[in-house]
Order: sequence, then structure tokens, then C-alpha cells
Amino acid sequence: MLIPCYAAIYLVTSLASKAQTQKHGITQANELVNLTEFFVNHILPDLKSANVNEFPVLKADGIKYIMIFRNQVPKEHLLVSIPLLINHLQAESIVVHTYAAHALERLFTMRGPNNATLFTAAEIAPFVEILLTNLFKALTLPGSSENEYIMKAIMRSFSLLQEAIIPYIPTLISQLTQKLLAVSKNPSKPHFNHYMFEAICLSIRITCKANPAAVVNFEEALFLVFTEILQNDVQEFIPYVFQVMSLLLETHKNDIPSSYMALFPHLLQPVLWERTGNIPALVRLLQAFLERGSNTIASAAADKIPGLLGVFQKLIASKANDHQGFYLLNSIIEHMPPESVDQYRKQIFILLFQRLQNSKTTKFIKSFLVFINLYCIKYGALALQEIFDGIQPKMFGMVLEKIIIPEIQKVSGNVEKKICAVGITKLLTECPPMMDTEYTKLWTPLLQSLIGLFELPEDDTIPDEEHFIDIEDTPGYQTAFSQLAFAGKKEHDPVGQMVNNPKIHLAQSLHKLSTACPGRVPSMVSTSLNAEALQYLQGYLQAASVTLL
Repeated sequence: MLIPCYAAIYLVTSLASKAQTQKHGITQANELVNLTEFFVNHILPDLKSANVNEFPVLKADGIKYIMIFRNQVPKEHLLVSIPLLINHLQAESIVVHTYAAHALERLFTMRGPNNATLFTAAEIAPFVEILLTNLFKALTLPGSSENEYIMKAIMRSFSLLQEAIIPYIPTLISQLTQKLLAVSKNPSKPHFNHYMFEAICLSIRITCKANPAAVVNFEEALFLVFTEILQNDVQEFIPYVFQVMSLLLETHKNDIPSSYMALFPHLLQPVLWERTGNIPALVRLLQAFLERGSNTIASAAADKIPGLLGVFQKLIASKANDHQGFYLLNSIIEHMPPESVDQYRKQIFILLFQRLQNSKTTKFIKSFLVFINLYCIKYGALALQEIFDGIQPKMFGMVLEKIIIPEIQKVSGNVEKKICAVGITKLLTECPPMMDTEYTKLWTPLLQSLIGLFELPEDDTIPDEEHFIDIEDTPGYQTAFSQLAFAGKKEHDPVGQMVNNPKIHLAQSLHKLSTACPGRVPSMVSTSLNAEALQYLQGYLQAASVTLL
């Protein structure tokens, strides 16, 4: 009696598997089993059958074999299986078409040499139309209207194919929008919803990279649905909507369109900020408004600036969300016209000092250091000294001595460290009171701390009491924030245009200072700087081809 085919597949799978992970399939196989030969002689013939609905158990087992042994079967054989898997997306059996979608998604994530995807867009290009058609058709099959494996395969196909999907985008975005509208009535499948929004973001990114003007078409397609989601307060989708809107707004190269400005006042409503899941997405969206339309806000919505600062005040009062408050504040300082925030600057610093006094944490200190150095870069070192001493006499010296010098080593992140380095360089070289008052005694310790920021390992120690910060009260159900990978914000360097290498910039700035007051800088450096720091500084001066006079 012959063993049924599905039993043979089960037997081979069991014998061949030595080590397996969910992410990579079989990672170690039995060398005595010829997996490729079994694939060619038994799996492919079953999948080549014209009728995708016959022998569903056998076909499901065959597709599962591809998924499990994808790392052992040669690429050329896997490539042959791709159109067969696409064909099986039409199978009536929910197991078969779900397996087919999952297998395609797993194949499209495989990595080849140099960590590039194993399959290139050019290799899948012949199947683009049928792949996209069958994936979306699969969502209409009974039981699969919100099938997360199919939506994940759609997302992964967009990611792999990139520009190859552009001709189909009008149809694809229409289908995605219709699906979004349908599921927004009663969101019940979080993974499906997440992959759907990722697919929407990919559509926008891919299309607008080739043609930025196409952003208008996406806004026309999506805004009606987004408006309905916001008006109906679909809590699960609101953070996603804000992330997609940020992506769309950041794609605009000129001023903010009026459709966005009409929304701006509503984003400041306290009720939106009560939900913790909304906060990261809302902050990102407000940052996009500030980056793209600060002049418009200053001229046409100046009465909303107090509301914007009210949001900042609420966020920095929270240990969980204070970093988000600093993201918003940094964008206000960087992008808003100075005169539009002049009247609020002192109050901003007072609020920050109150929080420092009442509830100082390492995270807050790190964010505070980045902010004051960004402020120094934007408004000047003297302006920073004057605002500190305007709040309380000699406060500038206290901030240097108690916060900047001892804590700067805690700052993490390349851009954050660069901001701090440029800001401290300005304090050292462009702040006259640092050279001619009682603050002069802090000049060398500040320089020493800056060289430490460049050369010493980051201080990542956290006081014991901060390991157990209480979870803040969040009454009732709160939708969690889920970051969309394909809506991700590019890292922004506010000093990128001004300073390339902060060490060279320090050397050049010290040289300039030394020409203004000959003899003083070399004397301060040689008498007070420790030997190791002095050696590093000499290296910077050499690299910049300058000397201290």
C-alpha cells in the first residue's frame, strides 16, 4: 500500500528538520534527506495542477513545505514556485490561500548576499499585475475579508516591488481606501489594520518619491475617510491617521495647504491629548506643521501659539511623555519666527526649572540639555546667559555647574550629541561673560566636559529610584500607540548645514576666540585642562590646521 502524499510530506518534514525558528523556518536540516529532489519531484507537480481547489490538504502541505524549507531549496526552484503560489491565492480553501499569501510574504523577506532581498523587483516584475490582482481578490473570499496574512503579503509586495507598483497605484489606493472605510466601522483585527496602514504609507512614499506632486491625489483619496474616522472618534485608528497625515504633510515642499490649516486648531484640543496612544502621533503631526508652515502659523494662527505651548506644558509635566514635550518645544524653537515666541520664552524656562526642581529624572535632564543647546544655537550664547540670569541672578553659573558640566556625558544619540557640542562651543567662544566675569572659572571645566562628550563612553547609569517610576494614572481603556515603520520620520539634524565636524568646529572657534584675546586661551587651556583632554584638543587643532594665539 502506497503512503498518501501528504503523509510522505509529513515524514520528510519530520526527518529533515533539526533546528527551526518561526522567523526563518528550518535553520538546520538533516543532510541525509535530499530536500531539493523531493521538492522538484513531489511538491512542484502538485502545485502545478490547473485546479487550485482540488486536494486542498495536499496543496496546503505543499505550500507549507516551501515555507519551512525556503532556506534549503535553491533560489531558482523557489522562483519557479512564486507564480504557482500566486495562482493559489485564488483557492476557495481559506487554509490554502492563507498559506499561499504567507509563503509569498516569507519569500519576499528572504535575504541574499550583502543583506539585500533574495528576490529583486526585476525578478518578480513579470508577475506584478497578477500578484496584486490575486492578493486583493483573496480579500473578497469567504472568511478572509480581514485576513492579516493577505494584508501583510500586500504590504511586503509593495515594499519589494517599489516603483514597479506605480502604474497600479490609483486602483490599489482605491481598494485600500474602501477596505479602510469598511473596517473602520468596527475595527477588530489589529494586525490586519496595522499592515493596511503600512501598505497605504508605502503607496505614498513610493509614488511621491518619483512624483512629489502626486501627494494631492492621495489626499483626495484619503481625507474623506480620515475625516469620518476622526468625526466618529474611532480610537484604534486615530493614531494611524495622524501618522499618515504627517507623512503626507512632510511630502509637501511649499507652504501648508489650507485643508491642513483648518485642522490645526482641532489638534490642540485637550481631549485628544488625554489618550496616551495619540501622543507620539500628534506630536509628530504638530512637528510637521511647524517644519512646513511656521510662518503661516505665526501670521494666520498666532492666537493658537498659547495652545501649542499648553500642549508642551502638559507633556513635560509627565514623566512618561516629557520627551515628547521636548520634541515639540525643539521644533517650536527651531522653526517658529523668533518674534512670534519672544513673549513666551521666559515662561518656558520657568516651567522647565519647576519640573527640574520637583521631579528631576535622567531622561528629563538629557532632553533639557539638548533643548538649551539648541536654544543657544538658534538665539546665541549671550541670549541663553541673559535669559537664565533674568530669571534669577547667577542662575547661568548654577546651570553650568550643576547640570551641563556634570551631566553632559549622559546625552545619547549622534544628532543630540552634535547639538550639545555646537551649543557648548558657542558658550565657550561667543559668550563674553564666560571670559570676563565670575563665570570665567567655569570655562575650562566646560571645555573639559565637551572633550569628554567627544571622547569618553556615554554615561548610561540611571539612579536606582528611577528604575521604579510609577505608571501614571490612565483611567479606563487606552489604545496603545503603534509606530508605522513605513511612515517613519527621517532623522533631522538642525545643525547639519552649519557644522559638519563638531571637533573641527570647536578648534576653529577657539582659534577665532584666541585671536580676539591673544594669550588668554592658551593660558587657560594649559593650566587647567587635564593632560589627556589637552592631548585630544591638540589633535583637533592639528586636524583643523589652526593654533591658539
